[in-house]
Amino acid sequence: MELRQLRYFVAVFTEGSISRAAGSLMMSQPALTRQIRVLERELGTPLFDRVPTGVQATVAGRALHEHARQLLRLADATREVTRSAAPVKEQVEIALPPGIPQDWVLAALAEIRRQVPDAALSFLDASSTEQLRMLSEGRIDIGLVHQNPPSTLHGRLLFEHPFGVAIRPGHELFGRARCRLRDLDDVRVLAHSRAQVPAGHDQMLAAAHGLGVSPNWRLARFNENALACAEAVEADAVLLSRPSANRMLPEWAWSELVEPSVPLTTWAACQPQTRRIVGAVVEVLEGF
Repeated sequence: MELRQLRYFVAVFTEGSISRAAGSLMMSQPALTRQIRVLERELGTPLFDRVPTGVQATVAGRALHEHARQLLRLADATREVTRSAAPVKEQVEIALPPGIPQDWVLAALAEIRRQVPDAALSFLDASSTEQLRMLSEGRIDIGLVHQNPPSTLHGRLLFEHPFGVAIRPGHELFGRARCRLRDLDDVRVLAHSRAQVPAGHDQMLAAAHGLGVSPNWRLARFNENALACAEAVEADAVLLSRPSANRMLPEWAWSELVEPSVPLTTWAACQPQTRRIVGAVVEVLEGF
């Protein structure tokens, strides 16, 4: 006799109908009928009689019903006791910046779950500037930021990938694998506002100034609406990473920005003195 058979029996007893019980159990009526017959054979006695409205429990069935309910309650209580004895997971809040590759985030999440199983992770989206403020206020545990964190925080460089430009279909720069910064002279270029990517923003403007290049910059705050922002300012290029371009501007052609190349860096930042679980998660990110 198995617990699932007792659950089937109780469902039939409660519904007074095999067809209705099968519906509530989300199984077929023939499969449920077979399970009841198997149980009757094991017990050596009929449990139900057929009546015009469905089925009715026999004397043996009524006796089994109360016993089965007690066994099922005990089984459910046993699972609760086991769950309550399991280690309690600690919440770890991690903020994600614009442009971070989703594949990397998902792979990192899987690795953290493997190495730090007692961490319950949650993510939120925020710019680098917002994350640094949230860290100082204790509102998040770990920030993934696109700038070197201040010395008051623990920071570790995780990876870097190149900035590029997504070029509008039909523009003369469309389809190039690489685009020089000087090629953007007098081109309307949509870029993140300084509040979102301060380091990359400053590096790009400084590089353009050093080359004597004057892109027609259009600055805006955007995370998922690059296309709408580009259309609003009639931009022919959008400055962003390849993962962001593939997600938000799939019809535009992304080109790596070169001469000079300005990398988009991603750092992990947290408070120097933090919970053990937060330190363990940061260690996984550092070695990932």
